[in-house]
Amino acid sequence: MSKMSYKGYTARIEFDERDDIFVGRILGISAIIGFHADTVQTLRTAFEEAVDDYIETSAKLGKPVEKPASGKIMLRMPPEVHSAALVAAKAAGTSLNQWAVRVFDDAAHA
Repeated sequence: MSKMSYKGYTARIEFDERDDIFVGRILGISAIIGFHADTVQTLRTAFEEAVDDYIETSAKLGKPVEKPASGKIMLRMPPEVHSAALVAAKAAGTSLNQWAVRVFDDAAHA
């Protein structure tokens, strides 16, 4: 799987061998927004147009534009994992929040 990003939105990109096209879908929002093209350059253009159209259409309809993430996250975990994370954060000289951001970022970009 490959991905593209534009204006804070990310799309999953796949190649459809049967139709010989690239197919994309915007991730992280409830609206189903897909696009396709036969070259990477036209795929990027189609993706950007899809995002811009989503934003413009939402504004015309008076609906709030959904963002893929708010920047806030609530987790439930076993107490022993929470405790181990607190210890790891203290050992790293950071707050639990700063430590978790680094761990999430490392895992998301691995």
